[in-house]
Amino acid sequence: MNLRKNLAKVLLVAGLASTMFLTACNSKGDGGTAAAPSDSGTLKVGMECDYAPFNWTQTNEKNGYPIAAGGYAGGYDVEIAKEIAKSMDKKLEIVKTEWNGLTPALTSGKIDLIIAGMSPTAERKETIDFSNTYYTSDLVIVVKKDSPYAKAKSLADFKGANITGQLNTFHYDVIDQIEGVNKSTALETFPAMIVALRSGKIDGYVSERPGALSATSANNDLNFVEFEKGKGFEASEEDTSISVGVKKGNDELLNKVNDALSKISEEERQSIMEEAVANQPLGE
Repeated sequence: MNLRKNLAKVLLVAGLASTMFLTACNSKGDGGTAAAPSDSGTLKVGMECDYAPFNWTQTNEKNGYPIAAGGYAGGYDVEIAKEIAKSMDKKLEIVKTEWNGLTPALTSGKIDLIIAGMSPTAERKETIDFSNTYYTSDLVIVVKKDSPYAKAKSLADFKGANITGQLNTFHYDVIDQIEGVNKSTALETFPAMIVALRSGKIDGYVSERPGALSATSANNDLNFVEFEKGKGFEASEEDTSISVGVKKGNDELLNKVNDALSKISEEERQSIMEEAVANQPLGE
């Protein structure tokens, strides 16, 4: 539900230390092997497995799918990946990869696709290609239920608040739209932001609505603030939609992905998201 990233910084680091990035990714489960050739029977899909309800890691196979390096992945992205692999008559392989390692893994051939709640921003389009949109969301701020900001109605109500967002995401960038806000240091993962929020280190963090639903379902002391039109964040459609990342120039694969997505109706997509929110592991 970025819905995310300042790719320029990511690419600078990746260009200087791609080996280090890919080694980190290998520890998460890509096995260090190149993506399968286009005529292979396997489709390697990279995702964080740490961004519920889009994707997460769980310890059992219920409503989940095996991760290449062990364990199981679940979530909206996993279900979309399964549909795409099925449409292409390929076996799906989930490759658990750190967010900052996804683009390097794709461009280097470690994975075939990125399906990870990634927004098709102009910056990213300079490096990789994107499919048609497979989900669109809006931005909210997650807060504690007993917080003075829990009844906020507009961005102006967050003046003086300590607000953060995920590192290298547009979620973090839009905080600048809040006049008088204390922009806290960006954090790497949503679980880390939840911990910081519950411990009082921050007053809130920016999230897409599905991610906020997931967080509040798992933590009954949290809530999120939605905004009426004109009172919330200004964001482009490319920032609030998510698409499948494909290696630049691989039009054949891109067309197959778009064909698969075209077969999933809007009703089915909403149903898949509702099930993902309901099935997320709570405190696992």
